[in-house]
Amino acid sequence: MSDPIHTAAPDDGVPVSLRSSRGRGWRGFGAALLGIRAGTYRIPAADHHRIGVHVGAPVRADCACDGQRMSRIQAHGDIDVIPAGLPGRWTDSADCRILHITLDDAFVRRTAEQLELTPSRAQIRRRMQVRDPRLQHIAWAMAAELEAEDASDPLYAESLCTALVARLVDAQPQFRERRRMLSPQAAARVIDYVDAHLDRRLTLTELAALVSISVPHFKVLFRETIGMPVHQYVVRRRVERAKALLLEGRLTLSQIALEAGFAHQSHMANWMNRVLGATPAEIARSGVRATTLLLVGDRGGEEAAEANAPQR
Repeated sequence: MSDPIHTAAPDDGVPVSLRSSRGRGWRGFGAALLGIRAGTYRIPAADHHRIGVHVGAPVRADCACDGQRMSRIQAHGDIDVIPAGLPGRWTDSADCRILHITLDDAFVRRTAEQLELTPSRAQIRRRMQVRDPRLQHIAWAMAAELEAEDASDPLYAESLCTALVARLVDAQPQFRERRRMLSPQAAARVIDYVDAHLDRRLTLTELAALVSISVPHFKVLFRETIGMPVHQYVVRRRVERAKALLLEGRLTLSQIALEAGFAHQSHMANWMNRVLGATPAEIARSGVRATTLLLVGDRGGEEAAEANAPQR
């Protein structure tokens, strides 16, 4: 996603991208950790919504957006919400860091529709210096994704941004159906689909469409039914698929990573170590040892049978 903040001509404050979601497969939303030099910088109006979260030591700042001006001390976790179409100007007294999150308007509208909100309620409004523990929790989870060398499945980021939109429009899912769990048939349909498409990127939208319910509703029912969030389940299935292929011993590590839906070999290794507590090489060696023991056991059984056979 392109972001005007990187191309805007600053007065003297210079934003520099320290970490970015570019190349991580995020669609409809994005994030970057920005280092900003002391001084003034302006951002032009954009066609997507922007959320800025102050990271680190307090900084005195003067802000102007949508006709509102304010002087303040920006503390760690303070949040500014800038809707699409609004420009802004910030003057910081010292260098600072900002977690900058962008949401495409189409993503926001689609999520709002799934929350069954009327257009008047589904608006992201300008808010300055918000202190909201729930928003902060989501923001820090996104920041952790940017810091991670091997990122989680894009489903995780999509889940975070869906929750972010729900919180920004100040709404909780209003479900027409009050079922606590997916039906056995619906759960089987989703599980079979995931298993059949592990070699590619999966989205919450396509999985929810399999059972004809909204994404927020699907997330709740899936967790109640399976016992874990969607993204965790998908990662575990990828790891299990990779383990099975490793034990078969027919493919290279890079081929197995692609077959199981991981971005690359090291991405697979990281997740296998986190989930199974073992590296791909260790798992492959364990398969070889098990096969060797099985063969030795078979030969030993044959020898024992011969030794115990009646003598002619």
